[in-house]
Amino acid sequence: MTALSLKNIYKSFGAVEVLKDINIEVEEGEFVVFVGPSGCGKSTLLRIIAGLEDATSGEVNIGGNVVNTTPPSKRGIAMVFQSYALYPHLNVRGNMSLALKQEGHSKAEISSRITEASRMLNLEDYLDRYPSELSGGQRQRVAIGRAIVRQPKLFLFDEPLSNLDAALRMNTRLEIANLHQQLGTSIVYVTHDQTEAMTLADKIVVLRAGRVEQIGSPMELYNNPINQFVAGFLGSPSMNFLSAETVTPGDTRTLGIRPEDLVLSAEGPIEATVQHVEHLGGDTNVIAMTGDKQITARFFGQHDIPAGQQVALGFAQEKARYFDANGMRQA
Repeated sequence: MTALSLKNIYKSFGAVEVLKDINIEVEEGEFVVFVGPSGCGKSTLLRIIAGLEDATSGEVNIGGNVVNTTPPSKRGIAMVFQSYALYPHLNVRGNMSLALKQEGHSKAEISSRITEASRMLNLEDYLDRYPSELSGGQRQRVAIGRAIVRQPKLFLFDEPLSNLDAALRMNTRLEIANLHQQLGTSIVYVTHDQTEAMTLADKIVVLRAGRVEQIGSPMELYNNPINQFVAGFLGSPSMNFLSAETVTPGDTRTLGIRPEDLVLSAEGPIEATVQHVEHLGGDTNVIAMTGDKQITARFFGQHDIPAGQQVALGFAQEKARYFDANGMRQA
């Protein structure tokens, strides 16, 4: 069953068209991530799904019902924002119960839902605390709990981890993944962080300048990007792009090769000068220059390669990706 269907969605602010013919389907229980650079329209699209913005044209269908004119509170969705948006004068229990009280649920039902949500999010010991007494990660979990208790058809997350430090982002990311497994509810999640997209999503929607570039599973997009933009956006460090003439004289295409697919090889076609080495413990990133292009090679394990050293890099041909003058993938 389809949980969410977006058909021919356009959105303009005055003369500026920010979304252009968006067509996306989210299946029941699916975790879908909208990813793209700042200004690509992903948050605007999420707000249209939520009913916080109106589409200029097109159809929003949630759970089999067209909801274009349905107010946000009646769409069966719950949204978690980048800012925690907690009420400072209410404790955790009060923040989580407020929407349920407004919807007219009984005290017993409210108590049951809060107990279950706080168990899932390890918030049992914090129910009587106020937002000012919580860490950033705890506040975000309360915001997620406030969404869970509503038992929506569809969860919407708008860059929920942006305000957390690196360690908390990783921990909260795991909590969201576990939560999705427990609830089985469809999730639409917006982020500019491709690591979040790759690690959380069943399906990724890559957006650029208001258009959908490609839709697919994380590994489908990583291994078979439709164009140079998708290839370069997904993956850390990013894919290297060189003139294909490096390998085949006269070839006018662009060669794409991922850092982990480069190897040190005396017969390698890429001659480069090491600029900097990043020692990551389990991996080593070697940043080098070949001609006027900077490239990155990622080697497993620890490697002591001094700056200034000349190296030859090779790769297996099946790992190469080729793009035409318009940036589109070639066979």
